[in-house]
Amino acid sequence: MFKITKEFHFSASHQLCKLPDNHPCARLHGHNYIVKIELTGETLDENGFIIDYHDLAPLKKYIDEELDHRHLNDVFGHDGMTAEFLAKTLYDWCQKRWPQTSAVMVSETPKTWAEYRP
Repeated sequence: MFKITKEFHFSASHQLCKLPDNHPCARLHGHNYIVKIELTGETLDENGFIIDYHDLAPLKKYIDEELDHRHLNDVFGHDGMTAEFLAKTLYDWCQKRWPQTSAVMVSETPKTWAEYRP
């Protein structure tokens, strides 16, 4: 099995509205997010790729135009804007475009990662 990953970065705010008021994440705050898409395949195309990294440009465009420097609760209309929610949402977006998508990982801080892998 072959596996590739590509990393994307963006900055955005969110708020975890379902948490108690005294929880720090219940307050409006922001992160410098890292998103990694993982694609897998048992075979390679005629160029030796699972997929050409350049073919992932629509994900960069989506992140830059729809997520970067936005309030994610407003973007998704969701009051529980966790990294887990974002990983699943981005996985679904990617899977529609690239069936080789096997996982999406999201980091909010240098020490934390959420992953969605069916």
